[in-house]
Amino acid sequence: MIALITGASSGIGEATARRLAREPGEVELILVARRADRLQAIADELSAAAHVHVTTLAADITDAGAPARIAAHVDEHHGRLDLLVNNAGAAWKADFAVGGWDNVRRHMALNFDAQIRVTEALLPRLRASAPSAIVNVASTAGRVGRGSTGAYSAAKFAFAGWTDSLHLEEARHGVHVGLVLPGFVATEGFPQKQLVSSWKTRWIVSTPEKVAEAILDAGPGGRAERYVPRAYWLGAVARIVLPRLTRRVLMGGKLPSATTRGAEDQSP
Repeated sequence: MIALITGASSGIGEATARRLAREPGEVELILVARRADRLQAIADELSAAAHVHVTTLAADITDAGAPARIAAHVDEHHGRLDLLVNNAGAAWKADFAVGGWDNVRRHMALNFDAQIRVTEALLPRLRASAPSAIVNVASTAGRVGRGSTGAYSAAKFAFAGWTDSLHLEEARHGVHVGLVLPGFVATEGFPQKQLVSSWKTRWIVSTPEKVAEAILDAGPGGRAERYVPRAYWLGAVARIVLPRLTRRVLMGGKLPSATTRGAEDQSP
């Protein structure tokens, strides 16, 4: 298996690299992230196993030339590609009235636009290696929006919707496209300190290792999508079936204002 992972220098990306390195048979990993030193440290450790070969590429995937650089690296060092894990992402919390369009644009650039451009550059190689797979790591925020995270949700909603369409388009070419939707995961970028510090909420925080297992299920395993933790799918269903109740829960149990109620009453 030859797999490329973006955002591979820590958190979910690093955990995925370590999990794939334990797969049987020859494993080739291409680790992409901005921090060259961190990537090399992980590569040196994983390459200690005789059946694992790791190359790295330090790149900011939002840069205009990054997709072409990544594709050239694959061609030069590996020759083909079996699995693409689009994992890179970040969030900057702000109400829309404060962050405005600039915050939305910032989220879309990394969490949506860059993922599409990387996929576009590598899709011909994945088709040539079929059966192959793409796993897009979105978020439960891509199914249920919360206050102060609208820009992040916008990007992840778009990413999830595009993933569904890409799966339908690429199935006939032998490229499976899976979706992973993590909830709260304790990582370097998202430490979840407030949730982890309380026994009341600690149980809803998952680990990068559990997400890595879900990525294997949604990629080589052929699953359409996986929530992490699994029970989070209930929130996505509630958002569709019980939108008013979901909004009330997310508002901390407060009743919507009269203006909000009027808007909801007009919803289909």
